[in-house]
Amino acid sequence: MIRWTAFAGFALLVAVSSFTIPARSQEQMDGKSLFLKRCGGCHALDRDKEGPRLGRVYGRTAGKVDGFQYSDALKKSGIVWDDAKLDQWLTDTDKLVPGNDMTFHVESPTERREIIAFLKQASGK
Repeated sequence: MIRWTAFAGFALLVAVSSFTIPARSQEQMDGKSLFLKRCGGCHALDRDKEGPRLGRVYGRTAGKVDGFQYSDALKKSGIVWDDAKLDQWLTDTDKLVPGNDMTFHVESPTERREIIAFLKQASGK
C-alpha cells in the first residue's frame, strides 16, 4: 500500500510539474499593458509628456489639446481620431500626416487593435 501511495504521489507530482501555463506573447498582451509598454514613454492618459495626453483621444480632433505644442502638419490635418485613423497613425504616422513630429509606429496589427481598444475605452466610448 505504501509503495502504491508513493508511486501515485510521485506520478501526480510529475504531472503537475510538467503542466505549464504558456506565457503570453507580446501580441497577447492586453491593451493597457501594451499602451504602457509601447506608448507610455512619451504619453500618459492624464498629462502631457513628450507627447500629448491621450485620455479622451478617441473622437477628438488631432492637434487640439490646449497647451501642447503640436506640429503645424498635425494641427492642420483635421483628423478626428477613430479606429481607422488611429490604426493608420500607429501604422505609419508620416504616411497619414507628412511632416508631423512623431516617428514611432506599431508594426503588429494585433497590438494596434489592442492599443486602440484601450484608448477607446479610456475615452469612455
